[in-house]
Amino acid sequence: MNILEQILDVKRQEIDQIQNSKFGERRGQKRSLKDALSKPGISIIAEIKMKSPSEGEILPNADPVQIAKEYESAGASAISVLTDYKFFGGSLDILTDVQKAVSIPVIRKDFIIDTKQILETVHYQADAFLLIADALDQDTLQQLIKNGKTSGLEILVEYHDEEHAEYIFVLNPEIVGINCRNLKTMTTDISYFGKMISSLPSNSVKVAESGIYTSGDLKTISDLGYDAALVGTSLMKTGNPGKSLEALLGGIS
Repeated sequence: MNILEQILDVKRQEIDQIQNSKFGERRGQKRSLKDALSKPGISIIAEIKMKSPSEGEILPNADPVQIAKEYESAGASAISVLTDYKFFGGSLDILTDVQKAVSIPVIRKDFIIDTKQILETVHYQADAFLLIADALDQDTLQQLIKNGKTSGLEILVEYHDEEHAEYIFVLNPEIVGINCRNLKTMTTDISYFGKMISSLPSNSVKVAESGIYTSGDLKTISDLGYDAALVGTSLMKTGNPGKSLEALLGGIS
């Protein structure tokens, strides 16, 4: 069983424990992720990630709210919050706390495979959420996109395996991401962004995810035609994520 399969197995067990009746509606005005990522230049989705299967503990005893504030101050266009606990050390409470602390869009990043999780996402005040095509069959992916839109949320549809490219192109999501991390092995290959850019829908907001460490990486991604980059591990590992993001963006200005 590879890492993705292990995560999905745990996720199904968690979903069985979710009670729909506990969820309320979203409070306050939703912030548009698409608008935030459509501005000139390369936009950054800065991620809050405490640990991962590939890295182990990344930044022990981190203060997610403080990091979120520093990310926004440093120039992030949006913030991604890992809400999976077992594998990534996150939580839904962190998601809510971060959303309250900043004025830019906040994305729930998790392995969402069921509509119950979308109801959770609304309840915990996210502006958008991630769907991973590699974790879903085509019918479920399409249904979750529909349910997300009905719930008033925006969706970042990501994939790694190029076998999904044709279907994603036809699906034409408003925001699409290429993840250069192989979700079965958790290794990254930044050259994958160049290989896959031509397969993305021309009118989608295009996001490059994972494996981004330097201002040179950002410039490469921007030159390829991506609108945004999702950066997390490389910022969190420095011990000072906000300052690291400031330096990363400063290197391309």
